[in-house]
Amino acid sequence: MGKLSRASWTWKECCEPSWLHPRSSRRSSPSHGWLSTPEYIRANLAHSPADVTKTIARNLERQEVLYDTKKRFTFILTEQAVRWPLLPPAAMAMQIDRLASLTHLTNVKLGVIPIAGYKPMAPMDTFAVYDNTLATVENTTGVVILRDPRDIEMHLELFSTLEGYALFGEEARALLADWSAACRS
Repeated sequence: MGKLSRASWTWKECCEPSWLHPRSSRRSSPSHGWLSTPEYIRANLAHSPADVTKTIARNLERQEVLYDTKKRFTFILTEQAVRWPLLPPAAMAMQIDRLASLTHLTNVKLGVIPIAGYKPMAPMDTFAVYDNTLATVENTTGVVILRDPRDIEMHLELFSTLEGYALFGEEARALLADWSAACRS
């Protein structure tokens, strides 16, 4: 992947199974704001003693970046991360429908990794790679910022492997539709 200018950048993010990663108020993963319904964001912040209304509004405002066609995004979510019952079933169905709707954006590539099948490599943390210059890794205690080209390359290789496991486009939409329907039944 070549170096990208600031005007045309790429974001790659992989979210691990949510049961492996307790939510923390220090998390900065944009997927919670960029890919989420207001109810899902609120549920992620439920442990916070503060009024989260402004945080929810800011996260929803940040979703506008997904509609900037000068930017490219690739998100990979595991089935466990998508289906973790953080909300009541009807609200989970709406969250999953939100993910499916984002697959129609031309500058957003959203993939899901189904749990079925052999996958010898597993994401252990949520991570994001920005162009070829920066990667972040989220774990239980916070966010690690990586700038060493070797670290970035390792995460790009892991991302590539996980991307190979993921379903995209119509296949992803069909799987997301099944999961959403399961929430509604």
